[in-house]
Amino acid sequence: MDRKVVEWRIRSFSEVDSTQRVAKDLAADGAPEGTVVIAGTQSEGRGRAGRRWVSPLGGLWLSVVLRPKLTPAEAQKMTLAVGVAAARAIMHTTGLNVELKWPNDVLIDGRKVCGILTESSIRSGLLEFLVVGVGINANVDLPKLPPDLQASTTSLSRELKREIPIEELTKAVLEELQKVYASLSSGSFASVLSDWKGLTSTIGSWVEVKTPDRAVEGLAEDVDLDGSLMLRLRNGSRARIVAGDASLRRKDRPQGFRGEHQESPLKRMSDKDAERG
Repeated sequence: MDRKVVEWRIRSFSEVDSTQRVAKDLAADGAPEGTVVIAGTQSEGRGRAGRRWVSPLGGLWLSVVLRPKLTPAEAQKMTLAVGVAAARAIMHTTGLNVELKWPNDVLIDGRKVCGILTESSIRSGLLEFLVVGVGINANVDLPKLPPDLQASTTSLSRELKREIPIEELTKAVLEELQKVYASLSSGSFASVLSDWKGLTSTIGSWVEVKTPDRAVEGLAEDVDLDGSLMLRLRNGSRARIVAGDASLRRKDRPQGFRGEHQESPLKRMSDKDAERG
């Protein structure tokens, strides 16, 4: 039987500016761990680096208040753990195959279907709370999205050719989040990371990573126990990327370039499918 470590306290709204903003305000006012903010739409939804997250009707937009016993430097672990939870919830609810892209995206056939945003509050050098946002394009009408997003985005209803019950998806996300949070709380991040690696298309791929300071390209060899991405650069040196936005650039990989990594089964299967195509 799965260990339950947090009680969900759900607060639902038809529309908010941002579930992250509402959840952060509630957390700052002392809202207990497990507070969940869900909205039908967001007028000012946010993604990583302050980018706008378009959140029309038909999606699952939620933010969760957590108070884990982690250091501020370990917050990245939660992003990967929630990625596993979201991926499992989508697979169990729909039967679709998904893949995880470091650090915070869930993809279907290379198109983004879910994004994750982790924000922290630090006081006196200690992690006070985390607010984890999950946005899933469930029954979103893709033609209503901005044109620049349509080519790189998909929805569950598009892939299934039918709509899915949002309530069922929400329940699955919270159930899977309960599982990974229990593992994280018991110090078993290694098992969560193993699950993440089994779902990722990043490891073994040539990637470009944009950080606040620079952009680097290399072969993604591993993700370490801190959640950082390990790259093998063109000159053979290694780089450890703590935070950044990664883009898969498989066609840009130098011919014959090899690194020290083990490709995930997912990566090997996708390459074989590409060869057959």
